Amino acid sequence: MVEATTHIESFLAMLSAERGAAGNTIEAYRRDLADFGQFLGRRNVVLAAATGEDVSDYFREAAAGGLKPSSRARRLSAVRQLYKFLLAEGIAWCDPTLGHAGPRKSRALPKTLNVAEVDRLIGAAAKRAEAATASERRRALRLHCLLEMLYATGMRVSELVSLPRTVLAGDERVLTIRGKGGRERLLPLNASARSALDRYLGLGEGDGFTATVATKWLFPSRSAQGHVTRQRFAQDLKELAAEAGLDPDRVSPHVLRHAFASHLLDRGADLRSLQQLLGHADISTTEIYTHVLEERLKQLVEQHHPLARRER
Repeated sequence: MVEATTHIESFLAMLSAERGAAGNTIEAYRRDLADFGQFLGRRNVVLAAATGEDVSDYFREAAAGGLKPSSRARRLSAVRQLYKFLLAEGIAWCDPTLGHAGPRKSRALPKTLNVAEVDRLIGAAAKRAEAATASERRRALRLHCLLEMLYATGMRVSELVSLPRTVLAGDERVLTIRGKGGRERLLPLNASARSALDRYLGLGEGDGFTATVATKWLFPSRSAQGHVTRQRFAQDLKELAAEAGLDPDRVSPHVLRHAFASHLLDRGADLRSLQQLLGHADISTTEIYTHVLEERLKQLVEQHHPLARRER
């Protein structure tokens, strides 16, 4: 197991240094590969000498233990990448994952909200901000601003809450953010998001707010990170959903990111542009939204095909 741990840590160091993998990604790889290493350890098999049969037995055992197909597919991908690294480094002489078929899995459609539901959510946030007392005003305007910016840009929640104040430098209509893997991308802000941001930034000492000018974060807080946390934002959204008459279990920052993507596609955006906006490194990740395109094509045929009109 010590041998396996050493090689796995070398692989993870490469992912971090050469590919700029995020901390959460590194930890996910570490967990998956450690489990594989422990399996080999129970067999007294060293990582570099594992066979295709070892790999098959590992995933057969994982399936019998109830590991979901999606999780098994993720682990197989991690193991494959590990052996590519070991081969390149001359540590292993063959890839035991070759020929190993991953589990067939259906891609679940992302949970989302329709346009009317998002409008209700944003409307509830605006109403809360208007009715807020002086002591509540800061939190209410911050929530409204976060919500408007999330739906306007489709940012990951981790990107949104940790925006530095310097993101406001330059063109006020566009944000330049650094996302997953250190990749930069441009995100346009619509008029509603800019208005909510202006109102939030207009807060002063008299509103029970210490000016954001004094901090490096756009959304500062007393948290250990120095900015509002993902958990706090998610909890605020669920409270807001209840006020808007929506099921809180259906509302989260990630659901709003899905809503952004689905609504853009529904109105004619192409997948490649959406990939850039979402910050996906691979367009295959963006293709989960093709169900929106398929539905639009069905409607197009039903509305405009002469045979479809004849059947009405």
